[in-house]
Order: sequence, then C-alpha cells, then structure tokens
Amino acid sequence: MANLQQLTDNLRRTISTGTLAEQTLPMCPNISLYLISEDYPKGRLAEEEMQAIMEQPAYWSFCWASGQVLATYLLSTPDLCRNKRVLDLGAGSGVVGIAAAKAGAASVTACDTDPLALEACSVNAHLNGVSLDLLADLNSLEDPVDLLIAADVLYDRENLGWLQELHHYADEILIADSRIRDRAVFHEYQHIDEQRSTTIPDLDELEEFGKVNIYYRTNHP
Repeated sequence: MANLQQLTDNLRRTISTGTLAEQTLPMCPNISLYLISEDYPKGRLAEEEMQAIMEQPAYWSFCWASGQVLATYLLSTPDLCRNKRVLDLGAGSGVVGIAAAKAGAASVTACDTDPLALEACSVNAHLNGVSLDLLADLNSLEDPVDLLIAADVLYDRENLGWLQELHHYADEILIADSRIRDRAVFHEYQHIDEQRSTTIPDLDELEEFGKVNIYYRTNHP
C-alpha cells in the first residue's frame, strides 16, 4: 500500500522541490487530504521540469474547486449516496469518493487513468478512515453502479462525449463542473446547484473558474 513518502516521491517526479502536507478543506473540514504545500514553486521552472509537468501533471496533489464543492454537496445530502454503490470518475485526490464513503455509500470505487492518482486516493482514504476500491479504466467496470460522481472531468473538450455515455455505467449521475459556461451542453441533465470555491492550495485562477455548477441525471422516469 502506498504511503505519504511514496506520494512525495511521485510528486517529485515532476516538481523536484515539491512537498506534501495534510490540509483540511475549508468547505468540508471533516475531510483532510495530502496536498502540495502552499510554498510550491511558482516562479519560472527549469525546462526539464516544465516538460515533466506537461507530460505527467500531478493533478492529484491539488483539491480542485469542483471537487471541494461536490464533496460538500454529498456530505450535506447524504441520501444521494447512502447504501449505494458509487463510482468516482477522474478521482484525482479522491476527495469526492471519500465524501461519498463518509455519506454512507455501500461501496466506493475511485476511477482514474493516472496510477499516481489512484495511489493518492488510497493514501487519502486511509487518512480519512474510509475504504476506496481502485479502477484504472472505466471500461473495465464489471457491472453498472448506482451513482457515478465526477468533478472537473470536462476540462478537456475531448471528454464532452462522456455526457451522452455515462448513463450506461450508472443509474444516476452527478457532475460538478467549473469549465463549461454553456449550460446547453448539459441538456440531458438537470442543473441542481451552483456554488463558489477555490482550488486548494489556491492557484489564483480566473474568478470564473471558481463558479461551480452541479448537474444531475437519472435513468429512471
């Protein structure tokens, strides 16, 4: 099983001077994650380090705004998860899956194509006293789950096709997004909430990326 030292070694594959620290999330203080420290390098990096970051970005070392918002939403509406089989798509740090587990899910699977993210999910789940199953490929899912949750997975426009495909994998879908401004893209989904947040640690992103919308879809009439 991976541990904090392993996560630190993983981070330093791309950010040679990066360190991780246990950080409590402002919007859901009963969840803590190992995230990159506030003193991460912000100046111009060496060309080799920039190339490494581009080839294998350590997304899992940040808690993105949509992840924090969706985790908070699940904890405030636990009936969405209680006694259900849940899959967290594009799990990253594992924050949303951890929230689902704390909200009473029967089981939670963290799915991410990045093996380093899955290691982060495992370590962060242990930190929070919950258990996550790990899955590297959504197409390897043996049976549909009750609820699929996803936060900020649409930053790559190539992923937009998922919106019409995810209902094959789950009876219910819950998506948090801060990148797509045109709600018409989610025409098969119901807009159920909007909240403001920031990435942890704060990346000083454009204000528009702090506005997170939550969308819901069900296969049931």
